[in-house]
Amino acid sequence: MKMMNRIIGAMICLGAVGQPAFAKLNVVATTPDLGSIAAVVGGDLVSVTTLAKPTEDPHFVDAKPSFIAKLNRADALVEGGADLEIGWLPALLDQARNNKLQAGAPGRIACSQGVQLLEIPAALDRSKGDIHAAGNPHFLTDPENARIVAQHIAEGFSALEPKSSAVFQSNLKQFLGQLDAKIAEWEKLLGPYRGQQVVAYHDSWPYFAKRFGLKIDLFLEPKPGIPPTPVHLAEVILRMRAEHIRPILVEPYQNRKTAQTVAAETGAVVVDVSQFPGGVKDTEGGYLELVDHNIRSVAHAFGENKGTTAEK
Repeated sequence: MKMMNRIIGAMICLGAVGQPAFAKLNVVATTPDLGSIAAVVGGDLVSVTTLAKPTEDPHFVDAKPSFIAKLNRADALVEGGADLEIGWLPALLDQARNNKLQAGAPGRIACSQGVQLLEIPAALDRSKGDIHAAGNPHFLTDPENARIVAQHIAEGFSALEPKSSAVFQSNLKQFLGQLDAKIAEWEKLLGPYRGQQVVAYHDSWPYFAKRFGLKIDLFLEPKPGIPPTPVHLAEVILRMRAEHIRPILVEPYQNRKTAQTVAAETGAVVVDVSQFPGGVKDTEGGYLELVDHNIRSVAHAFGENKGTTAEK
């Protein structure tokens, strides 16, 4: 009898060892903001890999051969869409040969779906610079759009793993609660500056401007994606002086020295911001920390003495 019990016990142990471990959903995100939100929504049930670096221009990501292998093994691809990644992602997907990530497949999660895109051109005219047929793709600079994106990701994960849907929805609810609280805080911080002008290096911030009632229609680039020229910068400086425009938004992959030169000529403030968690100091914690940094930095710049640089 004792021998039989030992045999049964050994069989149970072997059975337990032989059972496959829980496999997390293997998710690839194109950019760090999407990766951050996907990780929050998926929690312990997903493993998220991000392709673009937080300090990298999302239009011109260094498409490494290792990305092909990552996409080949992925269960889901979380992308911005709206042509943000059109310069580098399609070729990678062609080489990855992963049917799970084909257009229309459940594993292809395009986060621009459901977002009201701004600056949709009436016609494509490349003489106007780097414009996108679907509209401006930098929609996550408005934190309200993070609500749409998170919901869309939760739905995508639930379709791939229906048994875990309740967990994804719970994680989503928690994230949205935190987002609601922060949006109220952010609107209070920028409320006193509604209607004021901000200069940006590139046209990345129309959604941010609309959400918080700012005007961002003056750029160091003469046209989107076209490097600043002396003639254009002279015009920018004249307008900044005339209209007393103070903050200049600069992202990690843009030429900060150019912004500093303009600031020195106008008494403006260079504000280091980013679209992606980890792009600037103290934003490594995730999307909410990133937006918090951007908003506090802009608010700080409005209130600073002339000729200084904004700090958190």
